[in-house]
Amino acid sequence: MERRWHHREAPSAELTEALTQSIKVDAVLAQLLLNRGVFDFKTAEHFFKPNKHLLHDPFLMHGMSDGVNRILRAVEKKESILIYGDYDVDGTTAVSLVYHYLKSHHAPIQYYIPDRYTEGYGISNQSIEFAAQHKFSLIIALDCGIKALEPIEKAKQLQIDVIVCDHHLPGPKLPNAHAILNPKQKACQYPYKELSGAGIGFKLIQALSKSFHDEDATWAYLDLVVSSIAADMVPITGENRVLAFLGLQQINLYPRAGLKVLLEGGAIKTPVTISTLVFTLAPRINAAGRMKHAHMAVELLLCDEESQAVLLSAEINDTNLLRRDVDSETTLQAIEMVKSNPENEKKFSTVLFHSGWHKGIVGIVASRLIEQFYKPTIILTESDGKLTGSARSVRDFDLHAALEQCSDLLLQFGGHKFAAGLTLEKSMLNPFMLKFEAVASGMISPEQRIPSLEIEAELTFEQLTPKFLKVLEKMAPHGPSNLNPLFISKNVQDSGWAQVTGQNHLKLQLFQKQNVNLQFAAIAYHLGNLIDLIQSKRPFDIVYKIIFTKPGSGSKRSIQLVIEDLKPSV
Repeated sequence: MERRWHHREAPSAELTEALTQSIKVDAVLAQLLLNRGVFDFKTAEHFFKPNKHLLHDPFLMHGMSDGVNRILRAVEKKESILIYGDYDVDGTTAVSLVYHYLKSHHAPIQYYIPDRYTEGYGISNQSIEFAAQHKFSLIIALDCGIKALEPIEKAKQLQIDVIVCDHHLPGPKLPNAHAILNPKQKACQYPYKELSGAGIGFKLIQALSKSFHDEDATWAYLDLVVSSIAADMVPITGENRVLAFLGLQQINLYPRAGLKVLLEGGAIKTPVTISTLVFTLAPRINAAGRMKHAHMAVELLLCDEESQAVLLSAEINDTNLLRRDVDSETTLQAIEMVKSNPENEKKFSTVLFHSGWHKGIVGIVASRLIEQFYKPTIILTESDGKLTGSARSVRDFDLHAALEQCSDLLLQFGGHKFAAGLTLEKSMLNPFMLKFEAVASGMISPEQRIPSLEIEAELTFEQLTPKFLKVLEKMAPHGPSNLNPLFISKNVQDSGWAQVTGQNHLKLQLFQKQNVNLQFAAIAYHLGNLIDLIQSKRPFDIVYKIIFTKPGSGSKRSIQLVIEDLKPSV
């Protein structure tokens, strides 16, 4: 697929010069930092030295005092508490950390993860009936609940209090819960709005720990929090960046048994990064809820014994292999459906339905189709006589806002700008497809129809000095709103050892003409078809990011250029 090379507008010369002088870095690094909200010595110190003292007081969150007091009352009166959460990584890590922490203070406690196929997303009526039947008087709902008006009202009628801990966008009306912890609700003045579901769960146990006088015990859960931050693709800025930084430290030094064996199952040897969690850990945890039941994932995350964790992770790894097979087969079917109708090429969106598709993988397939066709994509299947599915977005297209404009045709929907879930009647499929296409065509500009690479700076290889690289490495952890910066270098050549490896990847050793002796290892994934250009000895331009690798214990750190695109130099 063609990709547009877009040069991000540089900050003003005055701002760049001021930061250069303030923190003693070169102009390129100053530009990168300004792009990330670092504009003086103090913000630079916070950016480069994330620490627990930068975290906000949890009681600044609206509803926190009410929620904590209700839990303390339940503990004092020995009430039964049900910890409820979604079946994805964010939900299962949130449930694991709140359940594990409260279990150390309160015996009558249980967790509940809804079945994706029989209950669907969010707080189900079935779960409220379960709570009533088993005499739970308090439900703590994590990573869901902000739109569960009817189930929470039902719980109230059954004299069950609900504390909602959710990070999704609220609807026009809030549920009648005992307390709502969600920084995105209008009444909340909490300084940071982009916490994950597990992040809000962490703030809850932080607040509780002040009453239980064990505040240091909460830091042991940061490995679960960073796993949720990575998997749910929330911005890695502000408080999330601190939580992610500290969580990665913990995973690399003292990972809990469940995470350790899952990462070992993915053959991870280099230090764990956000990318490791996204591409190795998250698919395995998610596979449990996609293909079987997410209880498997929670059981593994709560496991203290490594021998037991090995057995549980083997089952989850097998489930992930099954998920891969179903995912690949469905993706091929979906691509064929798009290509079979020439009219689809003109459309601004992709909406596909097949009654036989597996409900657990429709979100993955939507993401795969965006890689192929780069359009807002919705993949639907049939469940309990209704159509249900997942939606994924492209750059700068607000998916939640688009679905809101189609809400008259939907039974329910929820999510955020980049990803959402939805349910509709079968009879509404064609009207919905037409309306969503009309909305997409009105919201998407011509530039948005071509994926772009946002280049932050041009570099020569001579600028990649040890000092430059040391500062660049400290800009991690990378993720949304703090992406690993993309650079452009021009008139590059290969040293003569270029080869195609793996699944059509280019492996290169690059230099620029002005300094043949300064060479860097590089890899260009899925660009093996450009080997002739490389071997022709013609200079070419590359857009790339820099990753830092440490292959084994005691080995020296090295860098690799990961090439996103390349083309002949003009």
